[in-house]
Amino acid sequence: MRTLLDKPLQAIKKLQQLKVGALFMEPGTAKTSAAHALINSIKGVDYVLYLAPYQAINTPNYNESIVAEIESCGGFSMPHEFIGIESLSNSGRIYLELIHKLEKAKNPAIICDESLKIKNSDAKRTQRIIELGKLARYKLVLNGTPLSRNLLDLWSQMEFLSPTILKMQETQFKNTFCEYVTMTKCIGYKKIIREWIDKYHNLDYLYSLIGPFVFEADLEIDAKKQYINIPYLLTDSEIIEHNRLKEKYLDNEAMEARNNNIFLEITQKLQHSYSLSPEKFKIIDRILSKNDRSKVVICAKYIDTQKKLKEIYPDIRILSWQKNSFSLNLQNYNILIKWDKHWDYALHDQLEHRIYRTG
Repeated sequence: MRTLLDKPLQAIKKLQQLKVGALFMEPGTAKTSAAHALINSIKGVDYVLYLAPYQAINTPNYNESIVAEIESCGGFSMPHEFIGIESLSNSGRIYLELIHKLEKAKNPAIICDESLKIKNSDAKRTQRIIELGKLARYKLVLNGTPLSRNLLDLWSQMEFLSPTILKMQETQFKNTFCEYVTMTKCIGYKKIIREWIDKYHNLDYLYSLIGPFVFEADLEIDAKKQYINIPYLLTDSEIIEHNRLKEKYLDNEAMEARNNNIFLEITQKLQHSYSLSPEKFKIIDRILSKNDRSKVVICAKYIDTQKKLKEIYPDIRILSWQKNSFSLNLQNYNILIKWDKHWDYALHDQLEHRIYRTG
């Protein structure tokens, strides 16, 4: 059983007397340990539903899973089960079974790990998690992304914990704390409405509402990150394909057909065209020859790229940007190779914290 560190102890001290709470702790600050200790400290809890990203529960290496993480803390002392958050939208059967189990229990508890997965209030997954929350007496949300980056996402998370925290519907929440720009575009008979948040306001009021239920913590460890950028050159055939795709997507007819909204599409196509460039493999071979292979992780963006990397390097841990950026504990590794670049910098931060963490 793990010894609790300072941050989890502080979290327990703040939230132990509450029935609901949020652990907004940066990845690697042992928020799983805090959640485990909090639930185990509550007398009378007779069922725990632990919701987490599917890949964090069913990872190929069991020791890296959230299940193993909980067991290393000592496990839950009451009946419990781990369910992939994605399963709630994909399976009506699982959803109905969970309703039955929560209704049957006298004092059930729900832990929602990586609570950003319930950010969209219109999504079936979010609506079902909120409905399940109404059946639980004790609730925790865990989130490793700093609070200020996901202000609009807070409504669903707080609504899951308790409607009495914010005491407002989502539209009122948005109008109270967000300034946004709305654009309406008409394409034939179809009307498309898009919104962009311009800035936030009334933050002191927001923090006064949620502050009593939230524990925040930043990662503070002595080890420093070292970034090394290694350039590589494309082959002649890759350059030809790169230019062909560029001309295809920047053609006037193609631009007009997509209303000029092709930036992400063209960058994805171009990046994919040289994702398996031969020189990249030569660079990886040099890195592996100078380091302990058992300490190296490679993260790739595309499915065919991940498949090829697994074929060539069967002894190396290969990750997916989207699937493996959350919840995995990879503290036994110390070299992370980003095979492809990614536009989402929040994913960069999450991915790095798979190995850059307490422990």
